[in-house]
Parts: sequence; C-alpha cells; structure tokens
Amino acid sequence: MSPAPPVRRLRLGMPRRVFSQVLLMQLAIAAGVVVLATGLFLAPLGDQLDDQAMRRALAIAQTTAAVPQIAEDLRDTPPSADGPVQREAERIRQASGAEYVVVMDVHGTRWSHTDPEAVGGHVSTDPSQALAGQDVMEIDDGTLGRSARGKVPLRDSGGGIVGAVSVGIEYDSVRARLVHAIPGLFAYAGGALAVGALAAWLISRRVQRQTRDLAFSDISALLAEREAMLHGIREGVVALDRAGRIRLLNDEAQRLLGIGDETVGRSPDAALGEGRTADVLAGRVTGRDLLTVRGQRVLVTNRMPTGDGGAVATLRDRTELEQLGRELDSTRGLIDALRAQDHEHANRMHTVLGLLELEMYDDAVEFVGEVVGDHRATAEQVTEKIADPLLAALLVGKATVAAERGVALRISDGTRLPDRLVDPRGLVTVVGNLVDNALDAVAGTPHARVEVELRAEGGTAVLRVRDTGPGVPAEHRESVFTEGWSTKEPPAHGGRGIGLSLVRRLAERQGGSARVGQARGGGAEFTVVLPDALTGSGPETVPAGSARSAVGEEPR
Repeated sequence: MSPAPPVRRLRLGMPRRVFSQVLLMQLAIAAGVVVLATGLFLAPLGDQLDDQAMRRALAIAQTTAAVPQIAEDLRDTPPSADGPVQREAERIRQASGAEYVVVMDVHGTRWSHTDPEAVGGHVSTDPSQALAGQDVMEIDDGTLGRSARGKVPLRDSGGGIVGAVSVGIEYDSVRARLVHAIPGLFAYAGGALAVGALAAWLISRRVQRQTRDLAFSDISALLAEREAMLHGIREGVVALDRAGRIRLLNDEAQRLLGIGDETVGRSPDAALGEGRTADVLAGRVTGRDLLTVRGQRVLVTNRMPTGDGGAVATLRDRTELEQLGRELDSTRGLIDALRAQDHEHANRMHTVLGLLELEMYDDAVEFVGEVVGDHRATAEQVTEKIADPLLAALLVGKATVAAERGVALRISDGTRLPDRLVDPRGLVTVVGNLVDNALDAVAGTPHARVEVELRAEGGTAVLRVRDTGPGVPAEHRESVFTEGWSTKEPPAHGGRGIGLSLVRRLAERQGGSARVGQARGGGAEFTVVLPDALTGSGPETVPAGSARSAVGEEPR
C-alpha cells in the first residue's frame, strides 16, 4: 500500500509576503478609522436630536404663550373640553405637529390637553420653574409617555404671570430620526471603507512590485547579506543618491579613499576635494576602468547608474599591479638593451678576433681599451655628479637603454646632488618617470637628446628634464598631470596617464611643485621642486669629476 499523502494543516497568523501584510494592515487601519469615525458621529447625534426636539418644543410653547387671547381666555373662562383655550391649543398642536400643548393656570390646573377628559385636572409634572418665570427644556415622562418638553410662563397684557404653557414632542419620533439616519451613515461609511480598501490594494500592489513580492524575512536576510558582502569584499563600493550625495561606503572604499562615515550625505567634491577621483564618482568623467590616483594609490573605477537616479561606483586598488607593470616595462627595456648589447658585443668580439688573426695586436689592445673605458667612464661620470647610489644606478641603466634606442642621455654640467636625500626612493620614482616619458617623446627623431639636471639648493632638490621632442602645447600643460590623460597607446598591462600624476602628487605632498614648459631650442622641460628633500648637514656638493657631460654613449 502506498503511504497516505501528508495532511496539510491550516496555518493561522500573519502572511509572510510584504504585499499581503501591507494590504492586511492597511485594511485593518481603514476599517478601524471608519468604525471610529462612525462611532464618534453617532455618539453626539442622539444628543443633538434630543436638543433639537427640546428647542422645537420650547419654540412652540413660546409661540403659544405669545398669543394674547389665550391669557385673556384663561382669566375670563373656566377650564372645559370645548372652551376657547382648549380649541386654540389643539389648533396649535395640530399645526405644529407637537404631541401635546397644555395650558395651565398658576395652580397647575390644565386648561387644555390632548385628552379632553384630562382638562381641569392637575398636571403630572412640576410646573414651578415655568410659573416662576423661567423657560424650561427637558426630556421627561408624563401621562402620555416619554417626550421632549418645553415649558414657558404665560403672561397677561400687564406682564403678570397667569399660568404656563407646556409643549411636548413625542420621543419616539426623535428616536425614529436617529434610526433613520443610521443606514445612510453606514452607507457613507461603507463607501469610505471601499475607497480605503481600493487605495490599500493599489498601494500594496506598488509595494509588491518594488519589493519583488518578497517576505519581510527575505528582505531582512538580503540586508544582512548585503552588509556582510559590502564589508567583506576586497573592492571599494560607493553608492550615491539621485542628488549626487554619498549614501553608502564600505570598509574598503573608506580605506582606499582615506575617508570615513562622516562623509555620508556629502557630495564627492566636498568629501574628496576637487580632482579626477571626485569627477569620476560624480559622473563627470565617463568610461570603463577609469584610472585615478588617490594619495599614493592607483585606483581603477567603474560607475554604474541605478534605477532610482543614483549610481554605484566600484574601486579596485591597482597600485601594486601598476608598479609591476612599470617594472615589466623597465625589464623589457633592459632585455631589449641587453639583446642589442649582445649583438654589439658579438660584433666587437668579431672585430677583436679579426685584428688578432691579422696579427694587429696593438690595434686590438687599443680597441678593447676604448670599449672598456667608455663603459667605465659612463659609471664614473654619473657618480661624480650624483652621490646617491640609487639615483646613480638608475641613470646608468637609463643611459644604456637610451643609447640602444638611439637617444643621447646627458647629465647637465650644473648637476650636483650630495648623498643626503631624505627619501631617495621617492626621487627615483620622479626621475624614472620623467626620463621614461622623455625617451618615449624623442625616440625615433633625428638628433634625439635628453638632458637631466639635479642640484641641491640648501635643503631643496631641483630636478629638470629636457628633451628635443615635439614639446607640450600650452593648452595641455596642465592636462598632462591629470590621471588617465595621455596621447600614447596604453600598454598591455593597463592604462597610461599615471606617471606624471604621481610625480605631481609626490611633489605636492612634500610642499613642492611640478610643471612643464618649453626647453631652449624646442622640446619640453619638466621642472620638479622638492623642499626639504635633503638633510641639513653634510657637504653641499660632490667632488667635481670629468668635464665631459655625456653619461651614455652616443647612439650607434
């Protein structure tokens, strides 16, 4: 026998979906408001109807008492079922629709009544207030049952009180008016409830579309997962609202941008200051994988608009990758130089071998001496002018690369840099970037030359790199220091437009400057001033060396 299917139990309680819960709550609120409004309206309605009935009875009594003939007949005729007072009172009762109109004398004896047999009898309620000259409104029980009553004094032509007039309105008619008003009130309440239910359904449908028909527990789980993801990933995330203000920052974005939670609610310009990073986050610069520099970090930024008019920007740290790419470019340059040197070395060895086979020994010795001397002179000339070993090694290597690329790299005669740099690695970065850019600018041009000048002015280091290339147009002399700006094709490892930006940022961080102008004879001249780049003690110059200023060999 197959197992019996499981019995589905009816689950009572709140529905799980946001749409259903919102609809149910809004319906409950609408129903509660309608019931409350109906109750608040019905509660005073009965009192209002009672008050209206009493005022109507009082008005009829006042109108009756204002008839002069009634006071005269009350004084001149005895009470009787067919007397003039009875006839006038009945006429008024029938005309006004009152339940009764009773005229009494000062002793409380009736001179008129709905029941003629009651004429001449004493009234069933106390008439003392009316006989004392006061108007009375009340709901009371009498011989004809419960009624809304109005009592007024009856005065003669001289103003003296000769009796009183009591008028009653049947209380059942007042209650009938209240009962008659309830169906109409309920109809209005039902209409209001129907409109409220329709509005609640429309709002709930909108909520259903916006929440994708999720349950509150699902939304809570998504929020928890979002928080865990945003603060756990190793990629910066910045969310902006439709006004362009920052509304969310994860931990990695705070680390990469160097800002905190206090920037939430500000614009990128206010939070980061003016610059390319703020322009990219604000959407003023568009594109994919945009490079920006923030402090010493090279960031890759992508910005994606959102459906609510805002945007989400992602930040990736490419500082190490950019450094590796530059090292790779340098390594490739050195490999190319070594390959060329190997080729040149083979030619030289063939030359030496030929001289030896021809037994031209003196010429062979002279040739070898010249080759070895040129390389030794290259290193000596650099170290004579630049005492720092890192900078000297950099320029020796750049000289070799420049020579193989057909460029003459020279050290200016005015170069003097002692070995007391505060940050040699930072200056190596600046010199390397400027020399590389200069070599790229002049490579392949006739009589290509790059000149480097490094000198100390007290504690300030001044660097100038000149080339014989096409130069930088005046309108682009500020743009060249902007992240991502370049006229060259990007390398395989990433983008360009970073080197000069790093140079300026490094200089400005030390309180200095970086600018570009036109060199004498054409070409570009980059000048970097680094205050406090040297310590305050030590010699100002290095020993003077050879008068020759050529660092590298002339291009072959």
